[in-house]
Amino acid sequence: MVDLTNTALVVVDVQQAFDDADYWGRRNNPDCEANVASLIAAWRAAGRPIVFVRHEFETHGWDFKDVVSGEPDVLVTKETNSAFYGTPDLDGWLRERGLGAIALCGISTDHCVETTARMGANLGYDVLFALDATHTFDRTGPDGTVMTADELARATATNLHGEFAEVVTTAELLMA
Repeated sequence: MVDLTNTALVVVDVQQAFDDADYWGRRNNPDCEANVASLIAAWRAAGRPIVFVRHEFETHGWDFKDVVSGEPDVLVTKETNSAFYGTPDLDGWLRERGLGAIALCGISTDHCVETTARMGANLGYDVLFALDATHTFDRTGPDGTVMTADELARATATNLHGEFAEVVTTAELLMA
């Protein structure tokens, strides 16, 4: 695992809008928010940089969930999947501080968190993907079959690990 002293925690879209089960459907990983809170607390206690990312939805739900507490070192707002296409410029912010790695958590596993991981790797960052500090939702594919949130999370982990990120657990990050 990379040296965490050079690693920013990037908390992606842990927002109240994702609590709307009527819109989003069934989710996985009920421990996601508790794991996010643990990572924020650990990063804060160690004096490491924390980035909160907020997706600006067209309707409601911009507010962070209660587990996203305290002030971040920077708040990135975005209207796309990747935190690297937000304001302020995340890549520039990280580089100005000499940070070469990011640890990712948030919502949703296979959309905004995965996209941020892929872009981070392509920009040259070491990426740690805390899979158990993310969650996603069941989705219907083009053939009409439903992939469960757990299946999508496993697919994301498989796609990312070794090429775009090191897939880790919250416990591994807390022990590092």
